[in-house]
Amino acid sequence: MRIRREIENFKPYILDEPKGVIFLNKNENPFDLPEELKSKLLDSMRKIPFNRYPDIVANPLREKLAEFLGLGVERIVVGNGSDDLIPYFIKIFEGDKVVISSPTFKMYEFFARLEGAEVLDIPLDEDFEIVDLEKHVDNVRVVFICSPNNPTGNLQRREKILKVLETGVPVVIDEAYHEFASENYLDLLDDFDNLIILRTFSKAFGLAGIRIGYAVANEEIISTILKIRPPFAMSSLSMKIGELMMDNYEIVKERVRFIIEERERIRNIFSDITYPSETNFLLMDVPAYDFLLERGIVVRKMDGRLSGKIRVTVGRREENDAFISALKDFLG
Repeated sequence: MRIRREIENFKPYILDEPKGVIFLNKNENPFDLPEELKSKLLDSMRKIPFNRYPDIVANPLREKLAEFLGLGVERIVVGNGSDDLIPYFIKIFEGDKVVISSPTFKMYEFFARLEGAEVLDIPLDEDFEIVDLEKHVDNVRVVFICSPNNPTGNLQRREKILKVLETGVPVVIDEAYHEFASENYLDLLDDFDNLIILRTFSKAFGLAGIRIGYAVANEEIISTILKIRPPFAMSSLSMKIGELMMDNYEIVKERVRFIIEERERIRNIFSDITYPSETNFLLMDVPAYDFLLERGIVVRKMDGRLSGKIRVTVGRREENDAFISALKDFLG
């Protein structure tokens, strides 16, 4: 038995969970579903025949998303979290290279290497903005742009994205955090057949444990993905929960407003060490990971170019207060 060498060299994406009391390390929404919604969900689950396979391409959720977004269902594909869809964007296009801009979401590189593609990394500049990607599209399969970017928190400038789209190369814009941002790029879909927008229910919707993601693109791209995607890939339960949350989107918006207010409260207190953010987390230029861990507060310890920094998820008010107090102690 011989395991492929490139797989042997992969490192785990998530290591053992550090011990703590307050977890501000995974960019999760701090709020679970309200009890009244859980009750509604349990009632609706009683009507689901568990012995039957779900819809073959998750059409009930696709149709609900189409109504929610004001788009045709033929432009939407859903997955078990947005990560689940990333490999398909790498599979379906021709070319040898996948373009990323580090520091960014690590799963783009992970799946590119798993698919045997060459990874061309054009790093972000000192302001964490993409740089001249339109000059690096020869023999490129797909370009990944995360906006707002994880782990830096900033939006990418529309004019820079347009330059890449105008080359005609397939471009995936990952909008996992768009609900917390001042801008998104959904309006560009009708102008660019090479644009794919990737989104998730894990952040603003608070459904990280349910695993729902979706992509929006032109009909040809979506139909191609559906041809190679396994049938029955999404459970009936996930679909039902996703539909329920879209029917109760006011709750999502209320919680997003709270998270943005708390984000800005933390940033204003530590403005000299905190980068601007349009997400539900903050990148902070302070080597406080170990100190906070000793206080029972788990944040994300950054490495590589961001070594010495931490990424902090915005939590509940009491969690944020505990973090603020501990970080003030660290700063003396």
